[in-house]
Amino acid sequence: MKNLNIGMIGYKFMGKAHTQAWARAGQVFSIDARPILHTVCGKTRGAVEAFASRWGWNHTSLDWREVVDHPEIDVIDICVPQYLHFDIALAALQAGKHVFCEKPLTLTVDQAHILSEEAQSRPELVHYVNHNYRRLPAVGLAKQMIDQGKVGRIYHWRGAYLQDWIIDPQFPLTWHLRKETSGMGPQGDLNSHSVDLARFLVGDITAVTCMAANFITQRPLPDEAASGTFSGTRDESGAVGEVSVEDAAFMLARFDNGALGSFETSRFAAGRKNYNSFEIYGSRGSLMFNFERMNELEFYSMDDPPEERGFKTILVTESEHPYMSGWWPPGHGIGYEHTFVHAAADFINAVVRGESIKPDFHDGLQIQRILEAGLESASRGREIKL
Repeated sequence: MKNLNIGMIGYKFMGKAHTQAWARAGQVFSIDARPILHTVCGKTRGAVEAFASRWGWNHTSLDWREVVDHPEIDVIDICVPQYLHFDIALAALQAGKHVFCEKPLTLTVDQAHILSEEAQSRPELVHYVNHNYRRLPAVGLAKQMIDQGKVGRIYHWRGAYLQDWIIDPQFPLTWHLRKETSGMGPQGDLNSHSVDLARFLVGDITAVTCMAANFITQRPLPDEAASGTFSGTRDESGAVGEVSVEDAAFMLARFDNGALGSFETSRFAAGRKNYNSFEIYGSRGSLMFNFERMNELEFYSMDDPPEERGFKTILVTESEHPYMSGWWPPGHGIGYEHTFVHAAADFINAVVRGESIKPDFHDGLQIQRILEAGLESASRGREIKL
Protein backbone atom coordinates (compact mmCIF):
# COMPACT_ATOMS: atom_id res chain seq x y z
CA MET A 1 0.00 0.00 0.00
CA LYS A 2 1.34 3.41 -0.96
CA ASN A 3 1.64 6.32 1.44
CA LEU A 4 -0.06 9.69 1.05
CA ASN A 5 1.75 12.45 2.93
CA ILE A 6 -0.64 15.02 4.37
CA GLY A 7 0.28 18.66 4.99
CA MET A 8 -2.35 20.40 7.13
CA ILE A 9 -2.64 24.18 7.38
CA GLY A 10 -4.36 25.07 10.66
CA TYR A 11 -4.65 23.14 13.89
CA LYS A 12 -7.47 24.35 16.12
CA PHE A 13 -11.13 23.22 16.02
CA MET A 14 -11.08 21.90 12.47
CA GLY A 15 -7.49 20.72 12.82
CA LYS A 16 -8.55 18.28 15.52
CA ALA A 17 -11.47 17.00 13.44
CA HIS A 18 -9.31 16.56 10.34
CA THR A 19 -6.40 14.93 12.15
CA GLN A 20 -8.52 12.20 13.71
CA ALA A 21 -10.11 11.63 10.30
CA TRP A 22 -6.80 10.97 8.57
CA ALA A 23 -5.66 8.81 11.48
CA ARG A 24 -8.81 6.67 11.63
CA ALA A 25 -9.85 6.35 7.97
CA GLY A 26 -7.76 3.24 7.35
CA GLN A 27 -8.71 1.69 10.70
CA VAL A 28 -12.41 1.76 9.84
CA PHE A 29 -12.64 1.49 6.05
CA SER A 30 -10.80 -0.26 3.25
CA ILE A 31 -8.74 2.51 1.70
CA ASP A 32 -6.24 2.44 -1.15
CA ALA A 33 -3.39 4.34 0.52
CA ARG A 34 -2.02 4.98 3.98
CA PRO A 35 -2.34 8.66 5.09
CA ILE A 36 0.80 9.90 6.84
CA LEU A 37 0.56 12.90 9.19
CA HIS A 38 3.59 14.58 7.67
CA THR A 39 3.46 18.29 8.58
CA VAL A 40 1.06 20.56 10.44
CA CYS A 41 1.36 24.32 10.00
CA GLY A 42 0.36 27.13 12.35
CA LYS A 43 1.44 30.66 13.20
CA THR A 44 2.47 30.15 16.84
CA ARG A 45 5.44 27.85 17.35
CA GLY A 46 4.68 26.65 20.87
CA ALA A 47 1.03 25.97 20.15
CA VAL A 48 1.57 24.12 16.88
CA GLU A 49 4.38 22.03 18.35
CA ALA A 50 2.18 21.08 21.30
CA PHE A 51 -0.61 20.13 18.88
CA ALA A 52 1.75 18.03 16.75
CA SER A 53 3.05 16.20 19.81
CA ARG A 54 -0.42 15.43 21.12
CA TRP A 55 -2.00 14.45 17.80
CA GLY A 56 0.86 12.58 16.16
CA TRP A 57 2.15 14.88 13.42
CA ASN A 58 5.74 14.19 12.37
CA HIS A 59 6.81 17.75 11.53
CA THR A 60 5.70 21.34 12.12
CA SER A 61 6.00 24.55 10.13
CA LEU A 62 5.18 28.23 10.61
CA ASP A 63 4.99 28.94 6.84
CA TRP A 64 2.21 27.45 4.73
CA ARG A 65 4.20 28.08 1.55
CA GLU A 66 6.92 25.81 2.89
CA VAL A 67 4.34 23.05 3.35
CA VAL A 68 2.78 23.55 -0.09
CA ASP A 69 6.19 23.43 -1.79
CA HIS A 70 7.49 20.43 0.16
CA PRO A 71 8.32 17.73 -2.42
CA GLU A 72 7.24 14.86 -0.16
CA ILE A 73 3.74 16.18 0.55
CA ASP A 74 0.90 14.87 -1.64
CA VAL A 75 -2.21 16.44 -0.07
CA ILE A 76 -2.77 19.94 1.29
CA ASP A 77 -5.50 20.01 3.93
CA ILE A 78 -6.81 23.56 4.50
CA CYS A 79 -8.61 24.15 7.80
CA VAL A 80 -7.84 27.81 8.50
CA PRO A 81 -10.37 30.70 8.31
CA GLN A 82 -11.80 31.25 4.85
CA TYR A 83 -9.95 34.48 4.11
CA LEU A 84 -6.83 32.31 3.83
CA HIS A 85 -8.34 29.58 1.64
CA PHE A 86 -7.84 31.17 -1.78
CA ASP A 87 -4.10 31.80 -1.69
CA ILE A 88 -3.30 28.42 -0.15
CA ALA A 89 -5.60 26.41 -2.43
CA LEU A 90 -4.38 28.17 -5.58
CA ALA A 91 -0.72 27.66 -4.64
CA ALA A 92 -1.39 24.02 -3.78
CA LEU A 93 -3.02 23.30 -7.13
CA GLN A 94 -0.21 25.06 -8.96
CA ALA A 95 2.29 22.97 -6.99
CA GLY A 96 0.56 19.79 -8.15
CA LYS A 97 -1.03 18.90 -4.80
CA HIS A 98 -4.42 17.38 -4.13
CA VAL A 99 -6.53 19.75 -2.01
CA PHE A 100 -8.92 18.99 0.86
CA CYS A 101 -10.44 22.36 1.84
CA GLU A 102 -12.84 23.43 4.55
CA LYS A 103 -15.98 25.31 3.59
CA PRO A 104 -16.88 27.81 2.37
CA LEU A 105 -14.40 27.56 -0.48
CA THR A 106 -13.53 31.27 -0.65
CA LEU A 107 -14.59 34.77 0.37
CA THR A 108 -15.98 35.74 -3.04
CA VAL A 109 -17.40 34.35 -6.27
CA ASP A 110 -14.43 35.74 -8.20
CA GLN A 111 -11.98 33.80 -6.03
CA ALA A 112 -14.06 30.63 -6.28
CA HIS A 113 -14.22 30.99 -10.07
CA ILE A 114 -10.42 31.20 -10.29
CA LEU A 115 -10.00 28.10 -8.13
CA SER A 116 -12.62 26.17 -10.09
CA GLU A 117 -10.93 27.04 -13.40
CA GLU A 118 -7.49 26.14 -12.04
CA ALA A 119 -8.77 22.82 -10.70
CA GLN A 120 -10.50 21.94 -13.96
CA SER A 121 -7.26 22.64 -15.85
CA ARG A 122 -5.51 19.99 -13.72
CA PRO A 123 -7.68 16.86 -14.07
CA GLU A 124 -5.01 14.72 -12.42
CA LEU A 125 -5.63 16.49 -9.10
CA VAL A 126 -8.44 15.79 -6.64
CA HIS A 127 -10.10 18.85 -5.10
CA TYR A 128 -12.75 18.72 -2.40
CA VAL A 129 -14.78 21.19 -0.29
CA ASN A 130 -15.57 19.65 3.08
CA HIS A 131 -19.33 19.89 3.43
CA ASN A 132 -19.14 16.97 5.81
CA TYR A 133 -22.88 16.69 6.47
CA ARG A 134 -23.30 15.03 3.06
CA ARG A 135 -21.49 12.07 4.58
CA LEU A 136 -23.88 11.47 7.45
CA PRO A 137 -25.45 8.01 7.12
CA ALA A 138 -28.93 9.52 7.54
CA VAL A 139 -28.31 12.01 4.73
CA GLY A 140 -26.93 9.24 2.53
CA LEU A 141 -30.05 7.18 3.22
CA ALA A 142 -32.25 10.17 2.36
CA LYS A 143 -30.43 10.47 -0.98
CA GLN A 144 -30.96 6.76 -1.69
CA MET A 145 -34.67 6.99 -0.89
CA ILE A 146 -35.11 10.05 -3.13
CA ASP A 147 -33.25 8.36 -6.00
CA GLN A 148 -35.44 5.27 -5.54
CA GLY A 149 -38.55 7.43 -6.01
CA LYS A 150 -39.89 6.93 -2.50
CA VAL A 151 -40.52 10.67 -2.08
CA GLY A 152 -41.79 11.14 -5.62
CA ARG A 153 -41.65 14.54 -7.25
CA ILE A 154 -40.14 16.99 -4.77
CA TYR A 155 -42.22 20.08 -4.12
CA HIS A 156 -40.55 21.72 -1.11
CA TRP A 157 -37.24 22.00 0.72
CA ARG A 158 -37.20 23.59 4.15
CA GLY A 159 -33.77 24.03 5.73
CA ALA A 160 -32.73 25.62 9.02
CA TYR A 161 -29.27 25.99 10.51
CA LEU A 162 -29.41 27.76 13.86
CA GLN A 163 -26.87 28.51 16.62
CA ASP A 164 -26.71 30.88 19.59
CA TRP A 165 -23.02 31.35 20.38
CA ILE A 166 -22.86 35.12 19.73
CA ILE A 167 -26.17 36.07 21.35
CA ASP A 168 -24.30 37.77 24.24
CA PRO A 169 -23.60 41.40 23.17
CA GLN A 170 -20.28 41.16 25.00
CA PHE A 171 -19.04 38.31 22.82
CA PRO A 172 -16.01 39.85 21.12
CA LEU A 173 -15.50 40.83 17.50
CA THR A 174 -13.70 37.67 16.35
CA TRP A 175 -12.77 37.07 12.70
CA HIS A 176 -16.15 35.41 12.13
CA LEU A 177 -17.88 38.81 12.52
CA ARG A 178 -15.77 40.83 10.08
CA LYS A 179 -16.47 40.86 6.35
CA GLU A 180 -12.81 41.08 5.40
CA THR A 181 -12.03 37.81 7.15
CA SER A 182 -15.29 35.84 6.97
CA GLY A 183 -16.94 37.22 3.84
CA MET A 184 -20.39 36.69 5.33
CA GLY A 185 -21.97 35.81 8.64
CA PRO A 186 -24.20 32.73 9.03
CA GLN A 187 -25.22 33.01 5.37
CA GLY A 188 -21.74 31.82 4.42
CA ASP A 189 -20.80 29.85 7.52
CA LEU A 190 -24.04 27.91 8.05
CA ASN A 191 -26.22 28.32 4.96
CA SER A 192 -23.31 27.06 2.85
CA HIS A 193 -23.94 23.66 4.45
CA SER A 194 -27.71 23.90 3.91
CA VAL A 195 -27.31 24.97 0.29
CA ASP A 196 -24.92 22.09 -0.34
CA LEU A 197 -27.39 19.61 1.16
CA ALA A 198 -30.24 21.08 -0.90
CA ARG A 199 -28.24 20.82 -4.12
CA PHE A 200 -27.26 17.25 -3.21
CA LEU A 201 -30.79 16.10 -2.36
CA VAL A 202 -33.10 18.30 -4.45
CA GLY A 203 -31.21 19.93 -7.33
CA ASP A 204 -29.72 23.14 -8.64
CA ILE A 205 -31.05 26.52 -7.50
CA THR A 206 -32.06 29.07 -10.15
CA ALA A 207 -33.26 32.11 -8.17
CA VAL A 208 -33.21 33.45 -4.61
CA THR A 209 -34.94 36.08 -2.50
CA CYS A 210 -33.50 36.97 0.88
CA MET A 211 -33.71 39.21 3.91
CA ALA A 212 -30.92 39.66 6.44
CA ALA A 213 -30.56 41.38 9.80
CA ASN A 214 -27.78 42.71 11.99
CA PHE A 215 -28.89 42.79 15.63
CA ILE A 216 -25.68 43.96 17.32
CA THR A 217 -23.61 46.46 15.36
CA GLN A 218 -20.64 46.91 17.71
CA ARG A 219 -18.72 44.46 19.86
CA PRO A 220 -15.63 44.51 22.09
CA LEU A 221 -12.36 43.82 20.33
CA PRO A 222 -11.03 40.29 20.96
CA ASP A 223 -7.92 38.95 22.54
CA GLU A 224 -6.88 37.12 19.36
CA ALA A 225 -4.55 34.71 21.13
CA ALA A 226 -7.23 33.54 23.58
CA SER A 227 -10.33 33.46 21.35
CA GLY A 228 -11.57 30.25 19.76
CA THR A 229 -14.31 29.41 17.30
CA PHE A 230 -17.20 29.29 19.77
CA SER A 231 -15.59 31.12 22.67
CA GLY A 232 -14.15 34.59 22.83
CA THR A 233 -12.03 36.62 25.21
CA ARG A 234 -12.30 40.39 25.14
CA ASP A 235 -9.27 42.61 24.79
CA GLU A 236 -8.50 44.36 28.07
CA SER A 237 -8.42 47.77 26.41
CA GLY A 238 -12.22 47.95 26.29
CA ALA A 239 -12.16 49.12 22.66
CA VAL A 240 -15.02 48.18 20.34
CA GLY A 241 -15.31 47.57 16.61
CA GLU A 242 -18.02 47.40 13.95
CA VAL A 243 -19.74 44.13 13.09
CA SER A 244 -19.67 44.04 9.30
CA VAL A 245 -21.60 40.82 8.53
CA GLU A 246 -25.21 39.78 9.03
CA ASP A 247 -26.37 38.04 12.21
CA ALA A 248 -29.23 36.19 10.49
CA ALA A 249 -30.41 35.53 6.93
CA PHE A 250 -33.67 33.99 5.70
CA MET A 251 -33.62 33.00 2.03
CA LEU A 252 -36.24 31.64 -0.37
CA ALA A 253 -35.18 29.69 -3.44
CA ARG A 254 -36.47 28.27 -6.71
CA PHE A 255 -35.01 24.96 -7.89
CA ASP A 256 -34.55 24.02 -11.52
CA ASN A 257 -36.99 21.13 -11.10
CA GLY A 258 -39.76 23.50 -10.00
CA ALA A 259 -39.48 22.94 -6.26
CA LEU A 260 -39.55 25.82 -3.80
CA GLY A 261 -37.17 26.08 -0.86
CA SER A 262 -36.45 28.07 2.25
CA PHE A 263 -33.20 28.50 4.19
CA GLU A 264 -33.19 29.95 7.71
CA THR A 265 -29.92 30.71 9.43
CA SER A 266 -29.09 32.63 12.57
CA ARG A 267 -26.55 32.78 15.37
CA PHE A 268 -29.23 34.34 17.61
CA ALA A 269 -31.45 31.30 18.17
CA ALA A 270 -31.31 30.82 21.94
CA GLY A 271 -30.91 27.17 22.90
CA ARG A 272 -29.76 26.05 19.45
CA LYS A 273 -26.15 24.88 19.54
CA ASN A 274 -25.84 23.23 16.13
CA TYR A 275 -29.37 22.82 14.83
CA ASN A 276 -28.91 21.74 11.20
CA SER A 277 -32.22 20.40 9.93
CA PHE A 278 -34.14 19.90 6.71
CA GLU A 279 -37.58 18.80 5.58
CA ILE A 280 -38.34 17.53 2.07
CA TYR A 281 -41.93 17.20 0.87
CA GLY A 282 -42.84 15.27 -2.27
CA SER A 283 -45.73 13.69 -4.12
CA ARG A 284 -45.23 10.25 -2.53
CA GLY A 285 -43.79 11.13 0.85
CA SER A 286 -41.66 13.32 3.08
CA LEU A 287 -38.30 13.19 4.83
CA MET A 288 -37.13 15.05 7.93
CA PHE A 289 -33.67 15.24 9.47
CA ASN A 290 -32.22 17.09 12.45
CA PHE A 291 -28.48 16.91 13.17
CA GLU A 292 -29.14 17.09 16.90
CA ARG A 293 -30.58 13.58 16.39
CA MET A 294 -28.06 12.67 13.71
CA ASN A 295 -28.59 8.90 13.72
CA GLU A 296 -32.29 9.23 12.87
CA LEU A 297 -34.21 9.95 9.68
CA GLU A 298 -37.98 10.47 9.66
CA PHE A 299 -40.04 9.25 6.70
CA TYR A 300 -43.71 9.63 5.79
CA SER A 301 -45.05 7.50 2.95
CA MET A 302 -48.21 8.17 0.95
CA ASP A 303 -47.99 4.52 -0.15
CA ASP A 304 -49.02 3.37 3.35
CA PRO A 305 -52.73 2.70 3.91
CA PRO A 306 -54.45 5.90 5.12
CA GLU A 307 -55.11 4.43 8.54
CA GLU A 308 -51.40 3.60 8.99
CA ARG A 309 -49.85 6.82 7.73
CA GLY A 310 -47.57 8.82 9.95
CA PHE A 311 -43.93 9.79 10.25
CA LYS A 312 -41.78 6.82 11.22
CA THR A 313 -38.32 7.15 12.71
CA ILE A 314 -35.58 5.13 11.02
CA LEU A 315 -32.58 4.46 13.26
CA VAL A 316 -29.75 4.72 10.73
CA THR A 317 -27.30 2.28 12.31
CA GLU A 318 -27.66 -0.88 10.22
CA SER A 319 -24.64 -2.13 8.29
CA GLU A 320 -26.66 -1.64 5.09
CA HIS A 321 -26.90 2.08 5.75
CA PRO A 322 -24.27 4.34 4.09
CA TYR A 323 -20.87 4.21 5.85
CA MET A 324 -22.17 2.16 8.79
CA SER A 325 -20.56 -1.14 7.79
CA GLY A 326 -17.22 -0.02 9.25
CA TRP A 327 -18.57 1.03 12.62
CA TRP A 328 -20.58 -0.59 15.42
CA PRO A 329 -23.37 -3.18 15.73
CA PRO A 330 -26.92 -2.00 14.94
CA GLY A 331 -28.30 0.45 17.48
CA HIS A 332 -24.90 1.92 18.36
CA GLY A 333 -24.86 5.45 17.00
CA ILE A 334 -21.95 7.47 15.65
CA GLY A 335 -21.05 11.16 16.15
CA TYR A 336 -20.03 14.40 14.45
CA GLU A 337 -16.37 13.43 14.12
CA HIS A 338 -17.21 10.35 12.07
CA THR A 339 -18.36 12.47 9.12
CA PHE A 340 -14.77 13.64 8.72
CA VAL A 341 -13.53 10.04 8.74
CA HIS A 342 -15.98 9.26 5.94
CA ALA A 343 -14.75 12.25 3.95
CA ALA A 344 -11.09 11.35 4.45
CA ALA A 345 -11.67 7.75 3.33
CA ASP A 346 -13.57 8.85 0.21
CA PHE A 347 -10.91 11.45 -0.58
CA ILE A 348 -8.00 9.00 -0.25
CA ASN A 349 -9.69 6.47 -2.53
CA ALA A 350 -10.47 9.18 -5.09
CA VAL A 351 -6.81 10.24 -5.15
CA VAL A 352 -5.47 6.73 -5.67
CA ARG A 353 -8.13 5.74 -8.20
CA GLY A 354 -7.92 8.98 -10.18
CA GLU A 355 -11.57 9.75 -9.54
CA SER A 356 -13.40 12.90 -8.51
CA ILE A 357 -15.14 13.49 -5.18
CA LYS A 358 -18.14 15.67 -4.44
CA PRO A 359 -18.55 18.45 -3.57
CA ASP A 360 -15.56 19.71 -5.55
CA PHE A 361 -14.32 23.22 -6.31
CA HIS A 362 -16.94 23.64 -9.06
CA ASP A 363 -19.63 22.90 -6.49
CA GLY A 364 -17.93 25.34 -4.12
CA LEU A 365 -18.26 28.02 -6.82
CA GLN A 366 -21.97 27.32 -7.35
CA ILE A 367 -22.63 27.48 -3.61
CA GLN A 368 -20.75 30.78 -3.37
CA ARG A 369 -22.86 32.21 -6.21
CA ILE A 370 -26.08 31.27 -4.43
CA LEU A 371 -24.95 32.69 -1.08
CA GLU A 372 -23.77 35.99 -2.58
CA ALA A 373 -26.97 36.28 -4.62
CA GLY A 374 -28.91 35.89 -1.39
CA LEU A 375 -27.17 38.82 0.27
CA GLU A 376 -27.49 40.84 -2.95
CA SER A 377 -31.22 40.16 -2.82
CA ALA A 378 -31.36 41.31 0.81
CA SER A 379 -29.58 44.51 -0.14
CA ARG A 380 -31.60 45.27 -3.30
CA GLY A 381 -34.96 43.99 -2.10
CA ARG A 382 -35.75 41.78 -5.11
CA GLU A 383 -35.35 38.28 -6.49
CA ILE A 384 -31.95 37.50 -8.00
CA LYS A 385 -31.78 34.97 -10.83
CA LEU A 386 -28.75 32.72 -11.10
